[in-house]
Amino acid sequence: MGVRSRIRLSEITVKVTRKGQVTIPAEFRKTHGIHQGSRVTCRSDTDGLVLMPLPNIEDTAGVDAGKIKYEKAVKELDRMRSQDRY
Repeated sequence: MGVRSRIRLSEITVKVTRKGQVTIPAEFRKTHGIHQGSRVTCRSDTDGLVLMPLPNIEDTAGVDAGKIKYEKAVKELDRMRSQDRY
């Protein structure tokens, strides 16, 4: 099972400052990998306000390393580009 399935859901009340800021509790920051400079999406849905951390693109560097050979990737890109031309 993934990391998210092992996270115990919890709820903490935080106070909004006069500037409209809130502090994300350390427990949540650690659990979701939120650190200084992280970006968080704020979304309103039927349950209320939802905050979702955005992954840092630099953290994903190399995730596909070794899954495809360079030559095969170039051929696939060329094939896709030829289909996109009109």
